[in-house]
Amino acid sequence: MSSSTDAVKQMSSFAEFYPFYLGEHRNPTCRRLHFVGSTLVLCCLAALAYTGNAWWLLGATLVGYGFAWIGHFGFEKNKPASFKRPLYSFMGDWVMYKDIWTGKIPF
Repeated sequence: MSSSTDAVKQMSSFAEFYPFYLGEHRNPTCRRLHFVGSTLVLCCLAALAYTGNAWWLLGATLVGYGFAWIGHFGFEKNKPASFKRPLYSFMGDWVMYKDIWTGKIPF
């Protein structure tokens, strides 16, 4: 295990983790793919709520991770933060999504 992975795993709060998370999402195309994937996740969850068809949950998982991983492996050239801190990374996805919507982070 690398020392940077050790450092990430030792972070004791989301507030400490989020700047690292943003550093892993410097590439605008990667951020845009996360944003599109997160939007599609919300659409899938709405379809799940409307139809009651559990297959939408699978769809949400596939589009959420699919778009993010394309962004990381194809454009950012790094491993997703979810490999290091899954819960904080999940939280970071939604905070970044909100920050993009509010203009705090450029789209």
